[in-house]
Amino acid sequence: MATYQQTTDTFAELCSSQGSTWSAINPEYAARMALQNRFQTGLDIARYTADIMRKDMADYDADTAAYTQSLGCWHGFIGQQKLIAIKKHLGTTNKRYLYLSGWMIAALRSEFGPLPDQSMHEKTSVPGLIEELYTFLRQADARELGGLFRALDEAREAGDEVKAKDLQNQIDNFQTHVVPIIADIDAGFGNAEATYLLAKKMIEAGACAIQIENQVSDEKQCGHQDGKVTVPHEDFLAKIRAVRYAFLELGVENGVIVARTDSLGAGLTKQIAVTHEPGDLGDQYNSFLDCDEVDASTIGNGDVLISRDGKLLRPKRLPSNLFQFRKGSGEDRVVLDCITSLQHGADLLWIETEKPHVGQIASMVNRIREVVPNAKLVYNNSPSFNWTLNFRQQVFDAWTEEGKDVSAYVRDNLMSAEYDDSELAAAADEKIRTFQADAAREAGIFHHLITLPTYHTAALSTDNLAKEYFGDQGMLGYVAGVQRKEIRQGIACVKHQNMAGSDMGDDHKEYFAGDAALKAGGKDNTMNQFG
Repeated sequence: MATYQQTTDTFAELCSSQGSTWSAINPEYAARMALQNRFQTGLDIARYTADIMRKDMADYDADTAAYTQSLGCWHGFIGQQKLIAIKKHLGTTNKRYLYLSGWMIAALRSEFGPLPDQSMHEKTSVPGLIEELYTFLRQADARELGGLFRALDEAREAGDEVKAKDLQNQIDNFQTHVVPIIADIDAGFGNAEATYLLAKKMIEAGACAIQIENQVSDEKQCGHQDGKVTVPHEDFLAKIRAVRYAFLELGVENGVIVARTDSLGAGLTKQIAVTHEPGDLGDQYNSFLDCDEVDASTIGNGDVLISRDGKLLRPKRLPSNLFQFRKGSGEDRVVLDCITSLQHGADLLWIETEKPHVGQIASMVNRIREVVPNAKLVYNNSPSFNWTLNFRQQVFDAWTEEGKDVSAYVRDNLMSAEYDDSELAAAADEKIRTFQADAAREAGIFHHLITLPTYHTAALSTDNLAKEYFGDQGMLGYVAGVQRKEIRQGIACVKHQNMAGSDMGDDHKEYFAGDAALKAGGKDNTMNQFG
């Protein structure tokens, strides 16, 4: 990437070539605007971020401590603030992504109002949110660089060459807020052609990683609810291929496909798979069906039958016209799903589980890695889990097995606040703290995400503010609970005019109109009260 000075020199040559007609164009201002808008299209972003993910996947293969993380977003501003906070507190965005959750789009972005996670929301809202997220991340770049440019001007005016050189170095080594987004395409919103068309829109908006699940599109459920229905492998593989074709068509050869299996908690299928010979993929899928052996003379009207090992079998069909799998076959189906997906074009796996348990995940991943040694997972650290209760029970069970005295605790009541300061609670909290590192090391988890964090943080913070502001505290409820904390913690949004682009607008006014510019950031701007 060209340096600040190189970019300025390029524009200087261009302006000079235009003679006097461009004499009012300042090459340095043009260079600043170009650097503030490094990514011209969503495809630029998709190619750039795909390279990041591929490098991170290789880093993880070399060292499992190099796992990646993300948080779910439902608005561009939320995604922007996450990345600003990451840079502020950690100094780098390295190995930190964003996650775009279909659940949050359904619940918060549909014109129908709040919807359950059943693919009933407008599919166009998915690429729309990707584009919105990257618009806000690019604005974060422009805002931060704008501050560096203004500081550079001040250093020059003060004759401080050392500071000016340092600021120019910061500009040349600026780390963008643009990071990979893993985007949820649900079950593809229809057939493989519909999946392909939507995937193209998502990639054009900037998505380098698309997550697709093996549920039936028109029966899709949230992964942590009941009633999930899976499709035969060939149907799912057609959609994986559709996404790959979309990446290739748009020139994002490094695009990442995350194949999600819901088979662990899905006991139903809508279709009996096509099978051509014993042991093929369709036959393996059908082998998990819950069947009764029947005599040909007892066949009833409308019965569906399959033949296996010389036996005539009737799969158990529900009134919904769905077929059920044998109980206890979930893990075996997950392993087959994952191996099949990786062998037919997927890059990463997602196994939806009913609890966060390293041992359970590892038991499946180890079986998958017997066939595909470098299998890696994206894992949902879901708010649908009661993390406190789950890990307290895990510690309780481990202590019981070790012979440790647990008589002071009631296993079914471990969520009680009376245990919050106990030895067991402290041990459970430590397991929660190290869960991601432990699972990355022991269970092949390359990427940890929380799907719905800001859904819950928004609800919690709003509850606290409403209680104080509309209660006895009045305006102090806002000042003490929000603004004063913003000031003390150095939250950039305390200067909300700056965050919304007011200072950048002033910069542009000066570029365009010079001394005649009417700026908003003068002495009477109340944002000056925040220093």
